Amino acid sequence: MTLDWAWEARAGGTVAGVDEAGRGPWAGPVIAAAVILAPGHCPAGVNDSKQLSEARRERLHDELCATVVFGIGTASVAEIDALNIHWATMLAMERAVAALGRPVDHVLVDGNRLPRWPHAATAIVGGDARCHSIAAASIIAKVARDRLMRALDAECPGYGWARNKGYGTADHARGLAALGVSHHHRRSFAPVRVAIAAASQSCG
Repeated sequence: MTLDWAWEARAGGTVAGVDEAGRGPWAGPVIAAAVILAPGHCPAGVNDSKQLSEARRERLHDELCATVVFGIGTASVAEIDALNIHWATMLAMERAVAALGRPVDHVLVDGNRLPRWPHAATAIVGGDARCHSIAAASIIAKVARDRLMRALDAECPGYGWARNKGYGTADHARGLAALGVSHHHRRSFAPVRVAIAAASQSCG
């Protein structure tokens, strides 16, 4: 797939692209970004964040944040556990669009589901590799979350979050077994529930 301005052109008016980062990890919030690009103008090299090296993402993130209108929305670990990850992600997307601080005519969202909001919107499967504004949002959301997880790693060392960003890697599993569950872990996620149960049994 290649990026195409046709999505923004079809939507018309002021268009925001939205994407999220952090649905799958065992720890940390889910973060969404919304981006408004000037029609036909996007920094060179913008693409689906998963297709970019970390260094390239970081450079593009800083360039985007200096040149485009963007908003960031977060749903906390407590909200993820209370709502489930799907609805927490929708909440983060709603907050990202609200954080733009201006009205939009249409929102383009990566994926196949839309938040329950009043905006005209289109869900685009694989949108981060097809739509410029969504690709830009994917970079901002990913880098914002990665930077947060590096900060949380310094606060709660031993889980490898600076490397694994909270995903369920072997080093994260070892940290969970050795250190137990932190307040940044998603207790509604199965591996964390298992760790909580194991700790309870060992104390019983």
